[in-house]
Amino acid sequence: MPASDTLAEYRRKRNFHTTREPRGEDRSESGPKPRFVVQIHDASTMHFDFRLEVDGVLKSWSVPKGPSGDPHDKRLAVPTEDHPLDYRNFEGVIAEGEYGAGTVIIWDEGTFRNRSTDKRGREVPFAEALERGHASFRLNGSKLHGDWALTRFRQGDGGEREAWLLVKSRDTDGARRHTPDPHRARSVRSGHTLGQVAALEGEAE
Repeated sequence: MPASDTLAEYRRKRNFHTTREPRGEDRSESGPKPRFVVQIHDASTMHFDFRLEVDGVLKSWSVPKGPSGDPHDKRLAVPTEDHPLDYRNFEGVIAEGEYGAGTVIIWDEGTFRNRSTDKRGREVPFAEALERGHASFRLNGSKLHGDWALTRFRQGDGGEREAWLLVKSRDTDGARRHTPDPHRARSVRSGHTLGQVAALEGEAE
């Protein structure tokens, strides 16, 4: 399915006359390696947005407690609408009255590699792995490293929302980094906290 079709819900929810979020019309953002971004979003409920580049869009999950580097921690991840690739550059304040109003910082970013395989050990394309409900991947970010997996445990039938688990695999890569305090966490791009980004945008108005 073309990326322009998968972004219909994203665009429907936003008024681009009042939000600075990208509309997603620039398709030049795709690079040689698929990328990921983790944004902290201080909306009506504080959460982390975990996004992976797949087929020209950012497949996205809301992770309330944020990713944990401890393999014992199983983090709930709720799918949200696909986002455009250039959303990985968005850091700032979403205006009051807009969908997702609140402050966003880019907590981590980098590239990832598909490590999904079938029972015979053959690689499964990443989009197909997600469709099947279990995808393994290796992150190479500034803060998150090593092997991770997303596993769907609820289909979203009967009025329930689809739900996944985000879990760090047992590997030797990187420190067992626990989830940071989102109020104290700093952007990997600007070095600012959520409060500092909100204050700077307030001064600019």
